[in-house]
Amino acid sequence: MKKIIVAGSMNMDMVVKTSHIPRPGETVLGGSFFMNPGGKGANQAIAVARLGGDVAFIGKMGDDIFGKQSAQLFEEEGVNTQGIVSDAALPSGIALITVDQKGENSIVVAPGANANLKATDVEKALTYYPDAALLLIQLEIPMDTVAYTAKRAKEKGMKIILNPAPANELPKEVFELMDIITPNESEAEMLSGIRIADLDSAGQAARKIQAKGPKQVIITMGKQGAAVLEDDAFFHVPAPSVETIDTTAAGDVFNGALAVAIAEGKPLREATNFACRAAAIAVTRLGAQSSIPYRNEVLMSIIS
Repeated sequence: MKKIIVAGSMNMDMVVKTSHIPRPGETVLGGSFFMNPGGKGANQAIAVARLGGDVAFIGKMGDDIFGKQSAQLFEEEGVNTQGIVSDAALPSGIALITVDQKGENSIVVAPGANANLKATDVEKALTYYPDAALLLIQLEIPMDTVAYTAKRAKEKGMKIILNPAPANELPKEVFELMDIITPNESEAEMLSGIRIADLDSAGQAARKIQAKGPKQVIITMGKQGAAVLEDDAFFHVPAPSVETIDTTAAGDVFNGALAVAIAEGKPLREATNFACRAAAIAVTRLGAQSSIPYRNEVLMSIIS
């Protein structure tokens, strides 16, 4: 089985369910509250592990209870943790999440130690995984570290998937290192300058993004599934129809599932279908890592 490295953030998510997401200056009386380990990088690593991938994580945590809990969960889930660095100066990252009655969310992240993941940390961590074949990375760590990690991964012959979230401008050299890029609609609009209203405009945006370097572009479109540009071929992969409870981490589940399928040598259409089905299961459940499905659940959804 090909090893997948996930490099990124690890947070503790603090989630409140409420009727609607507050407007500026508005106080809303919420309902249930719970804490759940999260962070885009950590979510994707757990997704890879649960969906059958051989995964290692590179990231930075605070020397505190939240960091220790996240690292312990990684080990319980079968994620290799040799590449996790403890930061004595900064706390672990946290995310404050509001989820409304329609399952939509609003998130504020305090990155903490995630913002201090450095090239030297990555270089040391990469020595633990000389046989890694695929890198999955996001943008909740410093852009310089993203660029360095991608550069070193490419030098080592790894395939690179970038989930460009949270939305941010990307340097030219980062675009050019990517094999697959997976923006959602708002991220794709930022990267392409094209407003996405339907599949046609998604195709235009995908081609604009592809022209900057990535070989393959997958725009995730929520309930509509994903718009995929593979070389010159553009196609749509629909998502299963489900009742949405909470969209938190749905994109992370999609990316983790995609990485597993790509590492297994699946064609891009089949890999995207697997990812859409995994994400569809996740939105029917509350929380980030608590919503991530296992491989047999996704396979059963494909059969049915």
